[in-house]
Amino acid sequence: MPQNNYTTKKICRRTQGGTASRIKLIAMKISLWRRSYTVMTTFCLLGLTTASRPEMSADVELRVGIVQRFGDNPKQQLQIEPTKGDRLRVEFLKGNQQQTLVTANPIKLEVSMQPLAQPKIEEQVVLGTYRTYEIAEDSAQKFRAQGIEVEIAQPERWQVWAKRDVYNTPLLRRLLLESVRATNNKMAYVDTKVLQQVPEVSWIVDGKRYSRDRLEISSSKNLIRVNQGNKPGNARLYPGRIELQPNAYGTYTLVNEVPLETYLRGVVPYEIGTTAPKAALEVQAIIARTYALRNLRRFAIDEYQLCADTHCQVYYGLSGVTTATDRAIVATRSMVLTYKNELIDALYSSTTGGVTASFSDVWNGEDRPYLQPVVDAPGNIWNLATQNLADEKNFQQFIKLNKGFNESEWDVFRWRRESKIEDIAKGLQKFLKVKKSPYANFQTIKSMKIVERSRSGRILKLAVDTDIGTFYLHKDEVRSAFFAPVSTLFYLEPLSKLDKDKLDESKSDNDKSDKSKSDKSKSDNDKSNKDKLDKSKSDKDKSDNNESDNDKSELWGYAFIGGGLGHGVGLSQTGAQNLAKLGWSSAKILEFYYPQTQIKVLNNTIKLETN
Repeated sequence: MPQNNYTTKKICRRTQGGTASRIKLIAMKISLWRRSYTVMTTFCLLGLTTASRPEMSADVELRVGIVQRFGDNPKQQLQIEPTKGDRLRVEFLKGNQQQTLVTANPIKLEVSMQPLAQPKIEEQVVLGTYRTYEIAEDSAQKFRAQGIEVEIAQPERWQVWAKRDVYNTPLLRRLLLESVRATNNKMAYVDTKVLQQVPEVSWIVDGKRYSRDRLEISSSKNLIRVNQGNKPGNARLYPGRIELQPNAYGTYTLVNEVPLETYLRGVVPYEIGTTAPKAALEVQAIIARTYALRNLRRFAIDEYQLCADTHCQVYYGLSGVTTATDRAIVATRSMVLTYKNELIDALYSSTTGGVTASFSDVWNGEDRPYLQPVVDAPGNIWNLATQNLADEKNFQQFIKLNKGFNESEWDVFRWRRESKIEDIAKGLQKFLKVKKSPYANFQTIKSMKIVERSRSGRILKLAVDTDIGTFYLHKDEVRSAFFAPVSTLFYLEPLSKLDKDKLDESKSDNDKSDKSKSDKSKSDNDKSNKDKLDKSKSDKDKSDNNESDNDKSELWGYAFIGGGLGHGVGLSQTGAQNLAKLGWSSAKILEFYYPQTQIKVLNNTIKLETN
């Protein structure tokens, strides 16, 4: 890339309000991007890399954190490698002077803990801790409405911090905390750390060690390998440039600067797979492009835009690209999904469990008109208008259905997971401690009950009665609080010790049976299991006066019985593949999962973000 373009982008990125500047820059680039469409498509169809595309400066460039917290583990190492026949160009500042090194050898990055001459106090006001960015974002908006300046962070879980450069003294931080707690926010706290040592990064080039906390690495082919371990086969191939920079948590982030369309080549294969039908691959390309552009502010606190895991979209570079996934990206180039000329919140998950969720079923915030419950099946097998899944009886009847859904053949479409009450308690205590909840000190669980469901059957409110009182879990935090369920689409079944013994006995009998028995035989076994369980409950009721049976009637734990994996909002990747196999087009699949939306070619008039 020409030096003048490179310098211009760096100046834009490092000015105050850099994320907003980049969004404006993206808007200006879109018209240029469309002009180069024909030429770019030709190059992509030939399967060429970014090195062969002179029009790349017209593409939207993203900053993706591919190693987010390098230095959390002092033993962690990174190796940056050129591809065969290429060389790495390393740029860094020494004083006020720009330094450049060129090498054909790998660059090894290491971290060591350096003692400080004097202890350093580092603190921030944590206003809340959340499972997902969506909940943190909604909370941040509410704090802003109260006049509190905030920023969203992800040291491990998502958090909302009082803006550090505004609340920059111990007195201001504590006055704010007092004010926030007066509004009944008991989760806020000042996170204070006394640092005796800090991680310091160094890197080795051609046998010489350098210590700088920022460096930029590029190559003439625009291809760089990054190895997070010691095994050569673990290296991933990334397009574009690599930067090492400090983050907000005292460690470092390795950022990949990559054009949007090339970024998609590293997302689509890993999100939906390389063998998915053509229409499903095209759908994935469109929603991945939309999702990326909609979420550019996600990591503003750390001066990059997206992560490379499931907190954003899985992005593993170019090692897994295929002709099929590349063709889907080319066929949909520049296409995004919109609602009233604004990029939609293009949420998706691997499965829905048979019914998609509304945005507000899972997270706080305003509902999206295009994210509403949809029965995830090609035919009419359940009517939500007349059989609302907020009703517990309807919900349990729905969960017992297995056939006719897009995901019916998928392993996690339906599941049953049993947990001892002691294990449930440990998980809840850990969750509540992270949230700084006063209920974290409970010792025993007396009972659990689902209090409220949404129209899609998702749990909105779950009560946990303990020895120190009753607390409530809401929406998606249910998945964080329990180890067993992998979605919020489930119901609870209390199990006594006697129930558990009988169920284990039934499972043992089934395991010993001939695996080649017919479906009828399996049905008989299932009925037998149910009969044994019913009998055990009857026996338990008849033995109230027997001390041993009384012990066995005590609560052993709970069975979590449900369906789906993930939040279930928007498109099901599994469902999309089934619909594509049935002959549905990519446009029809998108209309099914995101009603009232339109596919548009990205242009200057489309609103990129909601705020």
